[in-house]
Amino acid sequence: MSLEAEIDRNRQSIRSDGYAMSIGEVLNLYRDEEIRIRPEFQRLFRWPIEMQARLIESILLDIPLPTIFVAQAEDGVWEVVDGLQRLSTILLFMGELRDEVSKEHMPPSTLVKTKYLPALEGMLYTELPQSIKLQLKRARLDFRILLRESDDAVKYELFDRLNSGGMATSPQEVRTALVIMRDPTFHLWLQDLRNLESLQNTVAITDRQLAEQYDLELLVRFLVYRESAPEALSSFADIDSFLTERLLEIASDDTFDRDGNDSIVRTVFDVIWSLGPEAFRKFDAVKGKTVGAFSVSAYEAVTSGVATNLDSWIKVPEAQREALLRERVQALWSDSEFLRHSGAGIRATTRAPKMPAVGARIFSV
Repeated sequence: MSLEAEIDRNRQSIRSDGYAMSIGEVLNLYRDEEIRIRPEFQRLFRWPIEMQARLIESILLDIPLPTIFVAQAEDGVWEVVDGLQRLSTILLFMGELRDEVSKEHMPPSTLVKTKYLPALEGMLYTELPQSIKLQLKRARLDFRILLRESDDAVKYELFDRLNSGGMATSPQEVRTALVIMRDPTFHLWLQDLRNLESLQNTVAITDRQLAEQYDLELLVRFLVYRESAPEALSSFADIDSFLTERLLEIASDDTFDRDGNDSIVRTVFDVIWSLGPEAFRKFDAVKGKTVGAFSVSAYEAVTSGVATNLDSWIKVPEAQREALLRERVQALWSDSEFLRHSGAGIRATTRAPKMPAVGARIFSV
């Protein structure tokens, strides 16, 4: 197929419209619940107050803002695809932003000084002069609306491309948003597993990693690796794109056994929990103990290895399980194949195909 034909074909999958709306008009749509911010998306709103104040400054100084993208749902309501941070900042400052679960209004933001408007320091919307309130309400925002006729896949692709470059979202946060758009029930299922005490206590990630949903990414890695054929793990070019594409495929797969995978995840981490965070840290044979921080290579090998041999691990008496698991983790860190395909400088594309097989061999019982 020629380039021209490819362009024409893919243009046909996108139906959109665009126009400018005043903030006052947007506010009325939001009040009437004709613009929807999903509760799961709302959790991604974490701009610091300095960035919020800078946005208000830009509006007051008539500095152009990026286009806000929304997708028109079957009921005609606009769902925010890109622009969550900007819309939430404006609505929060004006005292209009709701918690989409409780429907209660959130406390309005108090601004800080900015480069060009230091007088914004400590300012509430209610304290603005009437002329400036009107100026804010009359300021116009550019919207691009993906109409209902657009291909659903285009919506996911658009969100991915719009949100993967900014500081506000990690790859997993983008992945989470895409899953919510695909199937909210699948997202809730992942969240239940993510909150397992056994998982949280063994991965033991930092607060920053938790905020960026790295614990959820680790859960996704485990599920994706289990559900991917060896040739798929050997052929991807970018780990983030691979995890996203495979997770969306799994979320859309009616044959995916949620109950069965739910049980496997819970049992695997119950087994590993006996060792705690040491399960995923380097074992130093000279010092005779685990050292250093969390190792994603060890995580991939240990979790996949225990899962492959799960029936055998379940039969190991709990009193003996920790010692046996510790022995196998130590063996992992002396295994030549594991060491050759893990550690700093080894790309995920090199590591991923090897870890399940290495884990299955070392964690056999």
